Order: sequence, then structure tokens, then C-alpha cells
Amino acid sequence: MLAIIGGSGLSQLANFEITRRQVIRTPYGEPSGALTFGKIKNHEVIFLARHGYGHTLAPHEINYRANMWALQAQGVVDVVSVASVGGISEEHGPGSIFIPDQIIDYTHGRKATYFEGSEAPVTHVDFTDPYCEKMRQRCMKATLVSGETYVDGGVYAAVQGPRLESRAEINKFERDGANLVGMTGMPEASLARELDLCYAAIAVVVNYAAGRGSSGNGIQFNELSDVIDKSMSRVRLILEHLVEINDD
Repeated sequence: MLAIIGGSGLSQLANFEITRRQVIRTPYGEPSGALTFGKIKNHEVIFLARHGYGHTLAPHEINYRANMWALQAQGVVDVVSVASVGGISEEHGPGSIFIPDQIIDYTHGRKATYFEGSEAPVTHVDFTDPYCEKMRQRCMKATLVSGETYVDGGVYAAVQGPRLESRAEINKFERDGANLVGMTGMPEASLARELDLCYAAIAVVVNYAAGRGSSGNGIQFNELSDVIDKSMSRVRLILEHLVEINDD
């Protein structure tokens, strides 16, 4: 089964025929909210709003372990994460869609593994390629069929939040090789790997990162909502095609 994790701007799916909602209890506490079961174009899908259905959870407050465990417990095998990000590369401004292939983790203090505690074995998990290539290919195909352009690949800099970054931090991330910056990419991706979930992300640039483009002198918050609304309408269309490809 496919699960969709919605980020900022995607707390619900207009094209989603809801059949039920279920609160899932996990060994790791409460997920961000109830799992929403339903269909998109007659395909079974589970949806979870990462920040809660009222967008009440800041990135560092999200219980990523509970979220991913709850999805797997309901039979989820494939996961697509939708994320709003800042664009570090000036040639890819607001509205650009990336299907990232790499990630750098700058977060701290988050519960980032299931393999901890005195009774858990020491377990090392390969993370060479943090996103599932099979799901990446499905995302790209769905984006192409939707008539949207996209960037194949990209390095996502996962930061702690909730504050945005300084100009110097963005410069550092670029030197490190990142061209996107967001607050929720980790440990979501690594937890998915620990659970053997086929996980990929659709990252939508909703603003230039600090010091870049129209954010040269600061983030223009008054412009964000319009970009997010328009971008997420495009993402919903992509997801409609994705569910069809998911069953190929």
C-alpha cells in the first residue's frame, strides 16, 4: 500500500475519497494525527499530515518514529513525502519541483532510530542512497505525465528549525553540496530505511533560501502562501498520476 505524508500546505487532499480515520497507538508514542484511509482514483492510499491536521507541530516536535511505525503497521510498503523547501540554487526558484536523491542531516536531538536501548542489538543501516530509487522513478514519471517539469536529483539539507537559516548557513550548505533546505527530511528518511519502506520525496521550492534571489534581504513571508497554494495544486495532480503508476 502507498502512504502519502503531507507537509506544509498539504494537510489534506482535495482529490481523496476518505473511507475512515484511525488513531494508531505505537510503542513510540502518538503519531502526528490519525491515519486517513481512502482512495485516489480508486486506488487505496493512506494519508498522514506530518504537522498535524491543524498544522500544530513544529518540525522538531514531530514524532517521526511514531509516524513511520504507524504506517508500516498498517501494511504500507511505499511512501511518498511531500515537502516545502527553500531553494539554494538561484536557477531553481519558487515553484520548482525536485525529486531529491541525497540528503545531509544537520538536525540534532531528534529521536532518529529504532535501534536503541539495552535490549536492542547494535545495528548499522546502509544509507548510501537515502531515497528508494524505485519510488523516485515513479515520482518522476508521475510528474512528467502531469505535464510538470522537475529536477532529477538534488541534495536536501535537513535543518533543525523552526527558525529559518542565516545567510552564512545557506552559504555553508551550498559549499557542502546542498541545493535545497528543509526541516523535515530527517530522520524521516532514515527511519523509513530502518523499516524497509520504499521512501522518496517530492520537494517543492516555495521560497529562495536566505540571501538568494528575492530573499536577498530576508524571507518574504507575505509571498509564501500564494506560492504554496499554487504549488500544492500541482502536487495533487502529480499524486493522482502517482497512484496509478504505483500499481504497475
